[in-house]
Amino acid sequence: MCGLFGSIGFQPERDRIDRISHRGPDGTGWQEFASAAGPVALGHRRLAIIDVSDAGLQPMSDESGRFNLVFNGEIYNYLELRDELRAKGHFFKSDSDSEVLLASYQEWGEACLDRFLGMFAFLIWDARDKRLFAARDRFGIKPLYIVSNPRGIAFASEIKQLLGLPGIENRMNLARVRDFLASGISDHTPETMFEGVIQLQAGCCVTIDASRSLSGSCEPRRWYKIPTHSTLEISEAEAADRFRELLTDSVRMHLRSDVPVGSCLSGGLDSSAIVCLMSDMLADEGEGARVNTVSACYAEKSVDEKPFMEAVVGKTGANPHYIFPRAEEVFKRAGDITWHQDEPFGSTSIFAQWCVFEEAKKAGIKVMLDGQGADEQLAGYHSSYVYYMSDLIRRRDYVTLLRTMVERDRIHGVSFVEQFKRFIGPVLPPQLRTFLLRQRQALVNHDWMGSEALRPLQNQPGALEVASQVNGLPPITDIATLCVVLTFASNLQMLLHWEDRNSMAHSIEARVPFLDHRLVEFNLALGNSHKIVRADTKRVLRRAMSHTLPESVRERRDKLGFSTPEEIWFRGPLKGMILDGVEATLKRYPDLLEPKGTRALVSDMLEGRRPVDFTLWRIVNMGIWGERFGVTL
Repeated sequence: MCGLFGSIGFQPERDRIDRISHRGPDGTGWQEFASAAGPVALGHRRLAIIDVSDAGLQPMSDESGRFNLVFNGEIYNYLELRDELRAKGHFFKSDSDSEVLLASYQEWGEACLDRFLGMFAFLIWDARDKRLFAARDRFGIKPLYIVSNPRGIAFASEIKQLLGLPGIENRMNLARVRDFLASGISDHTPETMFEGVIQLQAGCCVTIDASRSLSGSCEPRRWYKIPTHSTLEISEAEAADRFRELLTDSVRMHLRSDVPVGSCLSGGLDSSAIVCLMSDMLADEGEGARVNTVSACYAEKSVDEKPFMEAVVGKTGANPHYIFPRAEEVFKRAGDITWHQDEPFGSTSIFAQWCVFEEAKKAGIKVMLDGQGADEQLAGYHSSYVYYMSDLIRRRDYVTLLRTMVERDRIHGVSFVEQFKRFIGPVLPPQLRTFLLRQRQALVNHDWMGSEALRPLQNQPGALEVASQVNGLPPITDIATLCVVLTFASNLQMLLHWEDRNSMAHSIEARVPFLDHRLVEFNLALGNSHKIVRADTKRVLRRAMSHTLPESVRERRDKLGFSTPEEIWFRGPLKGMILDGVEATLKRYPDLLEPKGTRALVSDMLEGRRPVDFTLWRIVNMGIWGERFGVTL
């Protein structure tokens, strides 16, 4: 896990790799080359995880000096690949996965990507043919940003490395800012919220020919084909057995490290499954080691998951580290967190995650496993019920629909009226919906985004629809297609962005076993009945982890994650700061939001006339981002 920089044409500036020293405190490297397109630069900051000796320093070259690598990530199957490459005559001077990646590219070219089991973003400069090859892993676990214009092309691990390059003026990309403000979604297209800065999409690669002048354009291509969905017809028992087998092997591979490994533990199904499997593996190997876990807890019972964490700790004998994020720290840390995130982030749950990695660093844990990815593949979000229940209506399965509503009322605490409003109403004809909901008081629409700047974008497709179109994904019509979009172009991409920056801000490598591509492909191929059945979410995971998870965790049906008590904080100790933050955003960007509507919306939330949602933090954080990066409208 590291940080990289590469450029062609632009004047080489070593400072651009040093801006991300937090990503790689264990070593640094810089190398320059010549080409017809102008100077070529490769930079690297190293976080030593596999082979911590200097043999793993980068840029790394093959013996001939033709191929030169800078790499961020881990190739978990590097041992198996190294044996295969040795049989083909390759020799290795280190025990690093980086050298295996380089040899794999020498042997198989671009086809090496299909052989990798891991997370990666890397650049390889071919000094003989004057070509730069860039690639990103299947699911976008590791970031790779690009600036491409007639002056040159540059690649970087973080956006801040690219700011200030010729042609980049720190202006906001209004279309993507609008998506973030309206829905909280980002990272769903190649564009970022900075005008002129894009990202190489998950599962894509690009080759830059520097043997002649650059055209100013960049044309990525998809190397990883989007997996088929909902095509696998197997029994529940078969699905559970295969799921457990794949997840177990993934966790085993993700434990490969030459430094201490721990795990985030939220008390939910996903992180708890990983901790339990880690513990079983350490016990089987007879190491006598305990899994180090780090968890965020709260005095507010509505979001505190400590009882579930303690159940996992009790079952596994893990060594727990509990931290208690405090409201008064939110704004103290917000500027630094925003700087590390590069873009505005969606809620104070990112602050809680920051605190978890901060504690992990204090505990000396350099690698942390986490449960990201399962919710997207298995429709674990309760918002997925709109598609599940809509499908029941289409199939006229009213018996299952009624049973679902009864169970959700009893187990999830979602009333019949609320279920109708959120999950059934949207699929009914407008007149019938209006008639049935006529007695419900609607929340006031303050048109807070009705400014001159954003009004031209109001009729644009929603963020999820944009994500499907831009990424060539199927339209969302049911649970299966929802899972594909959430995995490749929406929620997961945001979560990976936030986790990468929060972990790397503390020089920690975050690993995500649920994103082993073998497991993802299996999960997406599963039929909808293995994901949601009445009030049962992530059904295959619950069955696969029978006798592994504590029953109190396996049977829980609520969903929190790294939630914070935002409503309590915002209406209580942070109320004044929220109001000041909203005013700061309006002052900095007087033409971005409609001031009267924005203030009315904020007042309604803070005074209890409507529920507090993430919109409050998005408005505040937009101003913090603008201040920290000097972003103009």
